[in-house]
Amino acid sequence: MTAVTPSTEEQIPVGASTKAEVRTTRSWKAPIAYAFFSALVLVVFGLLAPAGASSTIDLNSDGVPIKFDPLVLPTMVTNLVIGVILAGITVVAFLRTAAGAKLPMWVMVVFGILWVWALIVFIGANANVPLTWLLTGTLAISTPLIFGSMAGLVSERVGVVNIAIEGQLLAGAFTSALIGSMTGNPFLGLLGAILAGMLVSLILAVFSIRYLVEQVVVGVVINMLVIGLTNFLYSGVMTRDSGFLNTIAQDEKYPRFAIPLLSDIPVIGPLLFDNTFIVYLMFITVPVLTFALFKTRWGLRLRAVGEHPKAADTVGIKVNKTRFWNVLLSGAIAGAGGSFFTLGSVGSFSQEMTSGQGYIALAALIFGRWHPVYATLAALLFGFASNLKTLVSQVGANIPPEFMAMIPYIVTILAVAGFVGQSRGPAAAGKPYVKA
Repeated sequence: MTAVTPSTEEQIPVGASTKAEVRTTRSWKAPIAYAFFSALVLVVFGLLAPAGASSTIDLNSDGVPIKFDPLVLPTMVTNLVIGVILAGITVVAFLRTAAGAKLPMWVMVVFGILWVWALIVFIGANANVPLTWLLTGTLAISTPLIFGSMAGLVSERVGVVNIAIEGQLLAGAFTSALIGSMTGNPFLGLLGAILAGMLVSLILAVFSIRYLVEQVVVGVVINMLVIGLTNFLYSGVMTRDSGFLNTIAQDEKYPRFAIPLLSDIPVIGPLLFDNTFIVYLMFITVPVLTFALFKTRWGLRLRAVGEHPKAADTVGIKVNKTRFWNVLLSGAIAGAGGSFFTLGSVGSFSQEMTSGQGYIALAALIFGRWHPVYATLAALLFGFASNLKTLVSQVGANIPPEFMAMIPYIVTILAVAGFVGQSRGPAAAGKPYVKA
């Protein structure tokens, strides 16, 4: 058997490479972000809260027979306690970073939930917060974001950066409105949205995989192309006969299904068991994709191509073919999510109605470290941030609405800048593969 001489890289001592890795991967961004948000809770939400104020959290919802008394919390004391807990998590984050260890993802999730709760208590000072309405609204806003992040997950896990999520969502919204209006059948509209998303992804696949064009550039160009095309078709086609081409009656939108008994559970019932078809489809997509990605041969091949395409090629996996078909699958998922804007929400198409949701979905993917469950939680956080603006206006909180409108984009910037902790995407993402 012929001996193989290790390369220079392989001859690096294990201890030295480990130390170098620690030096290069250690980042203080996450602990600094934790410290900032902890101080915000302690000082602004706690010490600066109105003296003697109390926050009323209403757990009830119309149509749910079981009723509870509202939860009344002292605003300042509650947030001071939460602030102390968050400060403790911050100290742990600094200690683990100093030791070169990562903070577990579940700790970040707990930190986020506690911070969000403190914000709700602060906004609800001397007011009533309809918690069920807040959560169901968050879920509705987050649904297309979750579909978009799942689309980005499939594409980037296989090695193709998908900046074109925005265009895929918008194409799905336009096509679903057009077909749904003409046929009166939301499921035909969904099928059209899926095909439209796949068509947009086909452009991305051909140019990035076949012609080796820079993937980020292709994605941006595709978004501009879809925006221009849908605007042209909206003005030149839809508006000429909006009653036939762009009007979806309530009974022609996605049907709503309330699961008996389960939908009567306070808070959880309206949130999880009384939703439209597209929301239930999202509930199914996330766990199925999680299982498929980590427990099936398809997922193993997809991740292998995205991490080390050359090694995948040596064991017989057709790298570019695998990338091509999974990029099309990515478009199908995003197209389905785009149909939510028309068949699941508004009932008609309007110009650029996705309003940058594809970019926020991509940020949620980065925030969630390219994992389906964590990306879903990140998308829910962005949806919650968007829904806060409406809550502030409802309860009459003394917070500028312009500031609340900025929150989703501030969170997006923090996520992409790495302040949520280190996020390492698939190693081969964005790198075309040319077989030697």
